Amino acid sequence: MRPLLLLAACAAAASAQTTRDVRCVDHDFHYQVYSPDARSALPAILLLHGAGGTSSDLLDVFLPLATREHVVLVAPQIPRETWFEDVAPAVFRCLVEDARRTAAIDPRRIYLFGYSMGGYLAFDGAMLASGYFAGAGVYGAAIADDYVSIVDRADRRIPIAIYIGTRDQFYPLDLVRRTRDLLTRRGFPVRYREFPGQDHGFAPVADQVVGDAWRFLAPFALPLSER
Repeated sequence: MRPLLLLAACAAAASAQTTRDVRCVDHDFHYQVYSPDARSALPAILLLHGAGGTSSDLLDVFLPLATREHVVLVAPQIPRETWFEDVAPAVFRCLVEDARRTAAIDPRRIYLFGYSMGGYLAFDGAMLASGYFAGAGVYGAAIADDYVSIVDRADRRIPIAIYIGTRDQFYPLDLVRRTRDLLTRRGFPVRYREFPGQDHGFAPVADQVVGDAWRFLAPFALPLSER
């Protein structure tokens, strides 16, 4: 792309980004939303950053895809607090519903993507709000062995894309493979990919993961009976 066209595209993307604050389950949350111009409802991805990260981390990574494919992005600032996991699925729904006040979002095509801590929480959303989200993507996370019962709480077997570096320092490869096998046995459509030599860091493989995850998830939508 020519430099002037690139600058124009960046400026257009920036103008489509807004920040919002909303109260969900008795707590205040701050989030960013990227909303392309649309004549019809668009798919949306709720982006869940890693521990110590910010709402901008994944928003910046997904912005080229969202601009090209016309996807709404919702990127909250996630508290690094133990209480949050219990309310996370309800908060996720609350955030997206608030974003729908200003963005044209197709309620049948709302997806999750999480990295590290956000990936762990994405599994919560995928299992405990399976009637709301059409699919989920995860990089650098797994379902802990003592938490596998969460899979049985899913009302619907939604598609899940799982990505992991073979040298991840925080999530052993065997654990992630067990998560893949668990979900496959329980009937979830699973896309699984390992990155040889890659550690827990997301940036070096982000472009590959984002594109691959979207190609896998985009064809899926909630059944009409669900909405």
